[in-house]
Amino acid sequence: MEIEYKGATTITIKSGPAINVVIDPKLSSVGLKDIKLTDVIEIVTDAEQIIDNDQKILISGAGEYEVAGVSIKGISIPRYKDPERKVTAYKIEFNGTRIAVLGHVSDTLDEVQLENIGVIDVLALPVGGNGYTLDSHAAAKIVNQIDPKIVIPTHYKDAAVKYSEAQDDLESFLKDLGAQEHEVVDKLKIKNGAMPAVRTVFEIKRS
Repeated sequence: MEIEYKGATTITIKSGPAINVVIDPKLSSVGLKDIKLTDVIEIVTDAEQIIDNDQKILISGAGEYEVAGVSIKGISIPRYKDPERKVTAYKIEFNGTRIAVLGHVSDTLDEVQLENIGVIDVLALPVGGNGYTLDSHAAAKIVNQIDPKIVIPTHYKDAAVKYSEAQDDLESFLKDLGAQEHEVVDKLKIKNGAMPAVRTVFEIKRS
């Protein structure tokens, strides 16, 4: 399995020739190119992320889905600082690896939401704060609640990404999390479901 970070809350997950997943592909809203969608599973945490294209499978909203051997569970959660609006967090499972992807969720997850997310190996979540998304403190709290082996931070300061609100840098999150293990990689590769012995933050270079 290979995971790449594209900017904002966008990540891609590939496993062999059959599985190609793209989360939140619409990058034009932050000054980057949208992800090309052909023969992929498109998963969106917010309807605003949908790209119109017939050559893909779209997953949007709460519910349970099974596509090409990939189990996907969507969990409805209030949006950050806008509780009347809902976004969707996802638990994605295949080849024995359990991945949770959080978009701009509320800074407090209740027991039911945490139970629906369940046991997770890999967690991707925004950390840039500034009133738009989870800040470093709230993100660190959620990481500790979910307790994954691998953490992938998203939506933090990047000079090439034109966020509507300035985002904090990644160092703030690393400090609040008290991360003992931090690795910088071009892409995250997971072989045979093997996880690090201790929780590790993987800073994936935007590609």
